[in-house]
Amino acid sequence: MKILFFALCLVIIAGTGYLQTPKFGRLPRGKELEAIKLSPNYKNGKFQNLVPTQQITGENGFLSVMADYLFGKHPNTKPDYRLPSLKTDLKKIAPDKNVLIWFGHSSYFIQLNGIRLLVDPVLSNTASPVPYNVVSFDGTDIYRPEDMPELDYIIITHDHWDHLDYPTMKKLKAQTKKVIAGLGVGAHLRRWGFKEEQIEEMDWNDKFAAKGFEIHCLPARHFSGRGLIANQSLWASFLLKFPDFKLYIGGDSGYGGHYKTIGGQFEKIDLALLDSGQYDPNWKFIHEMPEQVIQAAKDLNAAALMPVHNSRFTISNHAWNEPLERITELGKDENFRILTPMIGEEVELKNPKQRFRSWWEETPPKK
Repeated sequence: MKILFFALCLVIIAGTGYLQTPKFGRLPRGKELEAIKLSPNYKNGKFQNLVPTQQITGENGFLSVMADYLFGKHPNTKPDYRLPSLKTDLKKIAPDKNVLIWFGHSSYFIQLNGIRLLVDPVLSNTASPVPYNVVSFDGTDIYRPEDMPELDYIIITHDHWDHLDYPTMKKLKAQTKKVIAGLGVGAHLRRWGFKEEQIEEMDWNDKFAAKGFEIHCLPARHFSGRGLIANQSLWASFLLKFPDFKLYIGGDSGYGGHYKTIGGQFEKIDLALLDSGQYDPNWKFIHEMPEQVIQAAKDLNAAALMPVHNSRFTISNHAWNEPLERITELGKDENFRILTPMIGEEVELKNPKQRFRSWWEETPPKK
């Protein structure tokens, strides 16, 4: 019994020490926390969604849902072959070209009207605090921080590990002018050595006016947290408003009335990038199901939809290719385009005639 107690104490001490390592960032404190407390979205010691949002909705409770996720038998959650991809040289893209390059999941590069941005860059091969867990699919881990050009902005939608990557951010720090994020995320960045002038924290419905365009911070329906304490930083969606183009970055979100509100506020949105994977009926309020993705695009009055948050990591029990299969099928008769590029393939943002092949349906090459 004494040996077991001693072993348990060692595990607790080691775990506590691990949680203090830089990759976990830190919680807001001092003036950071005082500013957060002024937000109408911060109540009872944490940030809140616009509507009540239960994270786990399964009838059998959290432990049962987690046991099924970790140990249940779910086929094809990870491809057994190397996925097709392209390696576009981002540093050689002409400055007058308007493109988006997807890195898989929710990470992508945008160059629009001469402005260069990264969104939620995870350029490591894992999206978890636990080593060798949530590892990139074969063929998807092809970009590194060293491949990135000088950046005007990095946009962080929230601080979860599959959206905010410590080693990536450390390596990009010197070549990034400014990081845009929700309230509280700046605490992580400050611990990681970002300068105060590089950090712009925003609340929902705040606007950041930049030269030639605007960044609007908008609601999402989700949660946040990198350690044991949740919802101490704000999760968000963003709209990039250029004189001739509106691009909506949905972040992680369950379906909600915020989409219709945003659609009415900004009228026609040229492209919406929406959370379209890692869904499950057991957490249906924090990640939208495929039918809800289609409805969200309609609520936003989007001319084009690009499904993201898929095809790189397994964080749910559905087949890895199910999101793209279901969303393209559900959306085939809608009056908006659905963009499904391979990882690394150029999306021409101002070319409404560009089409993409159904690469996830192709027979894998023989070994």
